Amino acid sequence: MAEKILVVEDELVLRETLTYNLVKQGYEVSAAMDGRQAVEMARQTPPDLILLDIMLPQLDGFEVCRLLRRELHAPIIMLTARADEVDKVVGLEVGADDYLTKPFSMRELLARVKAQLRRVQLSREEFAPEAPAAAQQMRFDDLTLDLDRHETYLRGAVLPLKPKEYELLVYLAQHRGKTLSRDQLLEAVWGWDFSGGSRTVDVHVRWLREKLEVDPANPVRLVTVRGTGYRFEG
Repeated sequence: MAEKILVVEDELVLRETLTYNLVKQGYEVSAAMDGRQAVEMARQTPPDLILLDIMLPQLDGFEVCRLLRRELHAPIIMLTARADEVDKVVGLEVGADDYLTKPFSMRELLARVKAQLRRVQLSREEFAPEAPAAAQQMRFDDLTLDLDRHETYLRGAVLPLKPKEYELLVYLAQHRGKTLSRDQLLEAVWGWDFSGGSRTVDVHVRWLREKLEVDPANPVRLVTVRGTGYRFEG
């Protein structure tokens, strides 16, 4: 079955160009011309990936991303006309997975799309249960990672994590006690072709600490190894 991509772009020529090239690659493509239409279409038929322009009528790309991230786990690649660091930071905060700055080559865009979809597939395979009846869980005192449900529980309550927060936490937990560099974490969770820098890791670790640690300023679970990276202590 063809993977479904939602293109959200108000510029007609670019929207049609993206649609044409993605269909040529075998994807099933739907297109929206403004933010409200994008939200409605994504809710009606959840896509496997979203290409999302930032500057949109009705609702801008940041608001669309914020709304859909609460409901969908599909990768979101944001398209921006500016290479402004502020755009990238705000995009991270609302849950974007990757960025492309206009103008971009179609080859690069298709490579980013393929990479994000491949990461989703690999993640599903990695966390798939070996047997239907055997749930996969990782337990650390009052913290539980349910790899079947992709859910995290702290002291018995569901912990609301964004997709990348969850992936980062799982990867750190799988390497409990081992110091991992920012570059290792960036490649493992975001992929080697992610356009953001190591600050992305720091931001997500900070968010995780705010949700996991009793005292985020003095973490005992997600420990900073000065000059190197981070270590998960459980």
